Amino acid sequence: MENKITQANVQVVKEFLAAMGSSDRGNLLSLVSEDMEWIIPGEDWPLAGTYKGHSGLVDVLQKASEEVEMTYPKPPEFVGQGERVFVIGVATGKIKATNKAFKDDWVFDVTVRNGKLTNIREYIDTQALARASEMPASPNS
Repeated sequence: MENKITQANVQVVKEFLAAMGSSDRGNLLSLVSEDMEWIIPGEDWPLAGTYKGHSGLVDVLQKASEEVEMTYPKPPEFVGQGERVFVIGVATGKIKATNKAFKDDWVFDVTVRNGKLTNIREYIDTQALARASEMPASPNS
C-alpha cells in the first residue's frame, strides 16, 4: 500500500512541474491545496520568500516569469517516500534585471496529502542566485 501511495504522490509532483511550464492555470491550482506553502530561501534575489495559498503560487510564478529566465538542461530525478517527494535537478539561466547568468543545483522537498501539494521547501544555491542578482555599483559611489 505504501508503495502505491508513494508512486501516486510522485506522479502528482510530476504533473505539478509540467503544469508550471504550461499556461493551464486551472490545472496547476487543482494540484495544490488552498493553504499550500512554498518556501524559497535566501535574500538579495527576486524569488526569495514564503508564498502561501493559491494566490501565493500565482504571485511567485508571475514574478519568476518577469524576473528570471531558466532552463533545465536535464530531467530532474524524483525520490518518493510516503507523503514526501524529493525532486533533484539543475537549472541554468539569468536574472533579467542584471543579465547575469547562474547555475543552480536544487532540491525540492514536497509534501503531498490527499493528492495535493501542501508544502514545497526549496534547497538551492542561494549564493549563486544572489550573485547573479547583484547590480553593479554606481560610478558615483
